Amino acid sequence: MIGPRTSPLRLPALLGSALLALASIQAASPSAELALATEKAPETLASSLENLGRVYQSKDNPFVQEFWLLGRYHGHYHWTDGSTGRYNDGFEDRRFRIGFQGKFFNKLTLHAQMVSGSDFDPFYNGFTELWAQWSFSDALNLTVGQQKHRFTHDRNVSSRYLNYMERAMLTNMFALDYTPAVTLSGKFGRWNYYTGLFSNATGTSMGNAFTKLNSGWSYIASITYDLQKSLHTDAAHLNLSYLYSEAKTNATNMNRFNHGISAALMLTEGSASLVTEATAGVGGTRGSAYGINFQPGYYLTDKLQVVARYQYAMAEQANGLQAQRRYERTVGLNRGDVYQAGYLGLNYEIAAHRLKLMTGVEYASIGGQQSWTGWAGVRLFWGPHSKGPFPMAQSLPGAFGD
Repeated sequence: MIGPRTSPLRLPALLGSALLALASIQAASPSAELALATEKAPETLASSLENLGRVYQSKDNPFVQEFWLLGRYHGHYHWTDGSTGRYNDGFEDRRFRIGFQGKFFNKLTLHAQMVSGSDFDPFYNGFTELWAQWSFSDALNLTVGQQKHRFTHDRNVSSRYLNYMERAMLTNMFALDYTPAVTLSGKFGRWNYYTGLFSNATGTSMGNAFTKLNSGWSYIASITYDLQKSLHTDAAHLNLSYLYSEAKTNATNMNRFNHGISAALMLTEGSASLVTEATAGVGGTRGSAYGINFQPGYYLTDKLQVVARYQYAMAEQANGLQAQRRYERTVGLNRGDVYQAGYLGLNYEIAAHRLKLMTGVEYASIGGQQSWTGWAGVRLFWGPHSKGPFPMAQSLPGAFGD
């Protein structure tokens, strides 16, 4: 039973309190007052919450241009039934994060975000992100501090915009966590790039992650090309990424494979979207593994989206793959050399991706065992939007290529 300390009955109170508090802050900010005076009244809940969490914005202030309160809450009920005869269900506070982000001197962005453990145990579980970014130009941004690994398109998409409950099995096998890093990113015309050096240690103490001996380091490089003009679709992007890991004895993440390669094509046309991604993990103590996943989606209305996903992965060695830690392993699925999973879900966007309800059912098989998992949950976030080429966020204005 997951989450026995948490009752689903407190969920409406959590959501209501967060929305009311942040809406009050936003309404009191100078930028909100100016918007009310110069623009028409919001027509939808989504547009009224578009800047949820923004406390201040001014392009004329040479010192402080923006300040946001940011965070997210993801909670869901799940049930999992395995062919082993084991069953697991319960309500889980899947993610809770709070923090801030500010832009200063038109060049400097500071970002801090703490995280709670599952079911708020513990409430403070360190920082997922604590970084500073200096923007020399659109083509060159330097970021230093605890930050997210962006190997594979599947990992690059923020959990705020995912249209299924969990990332792909092979993505998770890379153990891509938040960790101290130095990265460079930027844009040249239709090209976006991202690259950096990362510590292979992470934990609730960033000091330990920076100084932990014998953990190793990793290098990631990624490029994304805008294909929209070539394919004549609403949006089209090709992403290629590479990972090199020199994991050592004390490594806590990126310690499964020596090399990683991925290629993803992301397309949208009207109400339809499709992501196709192939991923390879090469080398390591359990050998190499290869996988592919397809992620189609279609908006039945402007709020209701049907989504699906198919995953297939295979390993060189017997037992070279491992089932998902959440849900699948709890009912006895473990290791094998072939993994397959199929997902079907419906998502209802109450206020675009700021507030949405998600449901899904997934079948998975590995090592001769199978499981069925179902979810029903809510996802809420406040703070600035991520910007990136992914169809999951296609309802966001200007989300592609900027």
